[in-house]
Amino acid sequence: MTHLYKLFIIGLGGFIGAIGRYTISGWIQRIFKSTWYPIGTLGVNCLGCLLIGLLGGLVENRELLRPGTRLFLLVGLLGAFTTFSTFGYETYSLIRSGQFIMAGGNIVAQVLIGLFAVWLGYTISNLI
Repeated sequence: MTHLYKLFIIGLGGFIGAIGRYTISGWIQRIFKSTWYPIGTLGVNCLGCLLIGLLGGLVENRELLRPGTRLFLLVGLLGAFTTFSTFGYETYSLIRSGQFIMAGGNIVAQVLIGLFAVWLGYTISNLI
């Protein structure tokens, strides 16, 4: 697998992941009708963490995915789907607007629920 091919499959996965992030985050935000908390980003980050835990566990424990597929799914698709940079920006915006408790709650929720979702996905991968 050439370096150019690796970049192509990562980029393709990233393209799909970014569109998925935008679509699903907006959908979650509209469902909860929240204008004061970035619930869409939290939902996407937790889903992405669950999926990366599940797929990472399957790769490590079952060696199910080829190297190219791993690059596409883990680096490209899920790398673009999990919106940690958006999380940082939204948290900073909350801090800038003086909403320190909301910013702290966002940090705690994103990190703790995200880590739990990775653990859960990894645990599920061992049961499959």
